[in-house]
Formats: sequence, C-alpha cells, structure tokens
Amino acid sequence: MMRIALLGATGSIGASTLDVVARHADQFRITALSAHRNVEDLVTLCQRFRPQIAVIADPACEADLVRRLKSIDVDARVLSGPQGLIEAAQGGHADCVVAAIVGAAGLESTLAAAHAGKRLLLANKESVVMAGALLRAALDAGGGELLPIDSEHNAVFQCLPHGRNSLADAGVRRLLLTASGGPFRGRSREELVEVTPDMACAHPNWSMGRKISVDSATLMNKGLEVIEAHFLFDAAASDIEVVVHPQSIVHSMVEYCDGSVLAQLGNPDMRTAIAYALAWPERIDAGVAPLDLVRIAQLGFEAVDRRTFRCLDLAYQALAVGGIAPTLLNAANEEAVAAFLGGRLPFLAIEAVIEECLARLPSNPISQLSDLIDSDLTARREAQRIIGSLVA
Repeated sequence: MMRIALLGATGSIGASTLDVVARHADQFRITALSAHRNVEDLVTLCQRFRPQIAVIADPACEADLVRRLKSIDVDARVLSGPQGLIEAAQGGHADCVVAAIVGAAGLESTLAAAHAGKRLLLANKESVVMAGALLRAALDAGGGELLPIDSEHNAVFQCLPHGRNSLADAGVRRLLLTASGGPFRGRSREELVEVTPDMACAHPNWSMGRKISVDSATLMNKGLEVIEAHFLFDAAASDIEVVVHPQSIVHSMVEYCDGSVLAQLGNPDMRTAIAYALAWPERIDAGVAPLDLVRIAQLGFEAVDRRTFRCLDLAYQALAVGGIAPTLLNAANEEAVAAFLGGRLPFLAIEAVIEECLARLPSNPISQLSDLIDSDLTARREAQRIIGSLVA
C-alpha cells in the first residue's frame, strides 16, 4: 500500500490524482491533503479520504479548518503555513508526495520531500525552474526518485530508456516538447491587443487553473517546460525544441541518433501521466478513454510563432544566462499574470514586464535556498514597480 501526501489537493492536478487513487483503493492511501485557502473543498476531501494530516497554507484559515473537521468527526491533525506543508511533505506518514501546488509557493515543500527520500511526483514546474540544481542535489542526498507528471515531461520520461547515465549514452539527439498553441494559435500580435482573462483561460484542449491557462496562452508555460526539461533530463538548451501540435494527442517526443523518433500519445487527460507515475514501473487503469486514431484522423505539427509569442524566447534567454535568471523569470511572470487576471495589465504587457525585469536585475550564482527566496522577492517587487509604470 503506497501512502500519498497530496499537496495542492483542490486544484485540477489534485482532482485527477484523487480520481486515480479512488480507482485503486487497494494500492494507494491518501495520508495528507493540503489546500491554499479553500477550506470548504479541503473539508469535503478529508471527509472522503480520511487523511492523517490536513494542511491549510494560509494560517488565518487554520481555526476554521479545525472547527469544520471536528464538526464532521474527521480526526486529522491540522497544520498550516509553509512549515505545515514541509512537515506534510517529509513526514513518515507518506511514501510518495504529489507536488501540485501552483507557483513558487510549492518550492520549499518540494525540496523537503526530495531531502526526505520520497517518491516525488512533480507537477510544480516552478520548483524545477527556480531550483533545478538544488532539487537534483536534494534527490541525490535523500535517495528518493522524481517522476514528472506534467504531460510533456512524463511523455519524455516514458520514451527514454532507463538505467543510462546520460542522454548521449542513450543515443538521444534531442527532446521535442509539444505545445497545443493555446487559445490564440494563428493570431497576430495586433489581434491580441484586447484579450481578456476569460479569453486567455479558454484553452481548446485542457481543463486547467487560470494561472497555467494564461501561461499556455502566452507560451510561457512551454518556456518553463524547456527549463524544466534541462534540469530533469540534463539536456542542453540546444537539444530541446518546441513544436506546436494543435490536437494535444502527441504529448512529446524523443529523437535518437539513428533517426528514430519515439512519441507518447494519448487523449489530453492528466490522469494518464499521474497513473503512470504512481504505479511506475507498472501500469494501471487511469480511467482515460482509449485513443481513437481513426476518429482523430490527422495529427498536425507547426513551428512556433516566436514573433507573436515572445515568452518562449525569454525562457531560453534565462536558461542561457543561468544562475538566478530562471527564478527572476518565474517571479516576474507570476506577478504579471496575476496583474493581467486582476484586470490591471494588458495581455501583451505580460512579456514586457518579464523582459524588463530580466534586464534590470543581475543574475547571480545560486549557492543556497535563501539566495533563491531573496531573489524571488526582489524580482516580485521589481515586477510590481514595472507593472505600476506600465499602467500609470
């Protein structure tokens, strides 16, 4: 019986994880659940899955969570704040940690799980973008394993041979990450001037949270995935290519030196990647409908429109600079997206905030976690100043 701590239980990744777990109650047990501020949904999940630990990230909500759990006779230990998330990630109650907290808020608990030697199912790409080298060191020290559950990186993982020391040893020429193109594929910059948050969040293939939906619309999501792939697979930036695939059926590909290209295909449903990572190296039913290639009929591929969607190049730029540049990129993007979703920043200005923030702040080397946290806060303050100047 695998014991699972699910951090970020009330989001879309959390819901998909719990669906897979419920289908295999004889193999998996939820021992910890967390949410940011959504006490009502967390209580509902605790009533169903009866975890040992319930964590609310906002300490102001702790008393309400305690009261509600007591009222329904759920005997879970309640924790709150960053330290509560860390305890849930590293405690002996769990063998596996699903890191599904969105954004930089998931960094410390992800590193804690790695240090503790857990099987780490990683959906929080920002942890890798900000602290890829520190995460690898934590995994080495803890002796655990990391299995990505982003659909693209999970697809690459499935297409790679295991037990090889490097991509070169495995004969890998390059990694091909697929992008749906988001809701604005084929649009010009001029057509994106009046984009609203609801328009940006209307993804054609995937059901996701609003922040990641905006990242998909700007293609920053793919830029973050390029940085993530660099750290996860020790791949040079020049060996990672992004290709637009509107159908979202081919989730990513690996090209080998003999000309072979291996691809992982499936319906656009996160439960496939989650089930694969939970049961690895075995496979289990994920509840996903079989892929009907005859009905799909065609699989198309296009080059990325880098003139219209400039965030992808900004991510490659940050990766090339190295140091804390990816941290600055991520922080500026989070602040810009929040401002856009809040109606304070135009859609096309998201990239301008990121570019200006990268230009203004130095990219120092990374030596410890405190460097990243300080740099993250500095970048957020600078991004807010830039946003203020753009909308003044």
